[in-house]
Amino acid sequence: MSTEADPEIQGVLIKNQTIILEPNRQQELEQKGYGEMEKDKLFLKPFESLYLLYTGRLALFKGKKNIDFDSFLQICKKQHGDILTKFLVYRDLRNKGYTVKDGFGFGSDFRVYGKGDFGEKGAKFLVFGLN
Repeated sequence: MSTEADPEIQGVLIKNQTIILEPNRQQELEQKGYGEMEKDKLFLKPFESLYLLYTGRLALFKGKKNIDFDSFLQICKKQHGDILTKFLVYRDLRNKGYTVKDGFGFGSDFRVYGKGDFGEKGAKFLVFGLN
């Protein structure tokens, strides 16, 4: 179900957070607007991990166990009751070519950058997901 031609990215699930350890993959994802760098690790938000799992771009592991989309969705639902709504909104925006980051202030769910504007201009829209 991959919509992007890039090969699979390896992620590890630690304390219900997805971490990308490989530096080349960190840089690639960060340039495309995924995750946040902390020290030498790239941390993905749950909706970002779900999207990358859904598109077949991410192989997620907890220890040696492979975590698929459905399993990770169940893990996320325990902590974030609105995760399915967030994922669906995020997926729709990403599929339309927008760069989408976690929301800030005003209780927004997402900051949406115009096509080609990420890293150059501020967010074009704030999005609030409703159920």
